[in-house]
Amino acid sequence: MTSLPRLALFDCDGTLVDSQFAIIDAMTRAWVEHGLGEPDPAEVRRIVGLSLVEAVAALLPDHAAAEHVAVAESYKNAFAASRRRGEVDEPLFPGILESLDALEAAGVLLGVATGKSRRGLDAVLKEHGLTHRFVTLQTADAGPGKPNPHMVQRALAETGVAEAGVVVIGDTTYDIQMARNARVASVGVSWGYHLVTELEAAGANRIVQRGREVAGAVLGLLEKNGR
Repeated sequence: MTSLPRLALFDCDGTLVDSQFAIIDAMTRAWVEHGLGEPDPAEVRRIVGLSLVEAVAALLPDHAAAEHVAVAESYKNAFAASRRRGEVDEPLFPGILESLDALEAAGVLLGVATGKSRRGLDAVLKEHGLTHRFVTLQTADAGPGKPNPHMVQRALAETGVAEAGVVVIGDTTYDIQMARNARVASVGVSWGYHLVTELEAAGANRIVQRGREVAGAVLGLLEKNGR
């Protein structure tokens, strides 16, 4: 086993957990509150992974920036209210726990880089008993969101891992583009919210079809990089 530190940096929504229904519900509530009707669920799934205001702006490109901010705030309030009522269901994808176990057994550090708020990420990790397993938690609350490389760079600074020792795992082109912008390797997962062909076109180094395959793909890329 290499003595150099290594990091597997996971996206959350669409990669670790299936949160699409909760996200669509909260976005719909926000739109209704602002008299916008209802969003197209397929379009909402497409923007999962972006920071919230950017996601709203992508859905409402003809509206003013101030309205983007207001709708984003309504979304956060709607999501938080649903969580308080116990209505939010964000199950782990099959095989993810097995890959987390395998990566930890191989001495790889675990982290998260997500467009989710820190409050939302903390709630998900607590729900699944995973909080203690991730050594770095990066959200768009603290700076630019995907595909900007800032979250990867913060994770590197926090963990002391070099670029060659990091692999980003995600389900959207935003994840893959973030990895490329940060000059690190990436694994695209097939079960999320963007198509495999899109992940390949964005430059994913590996594509996996099942959660339990993530660990092998990450370890293979790290070995390729001499880690």
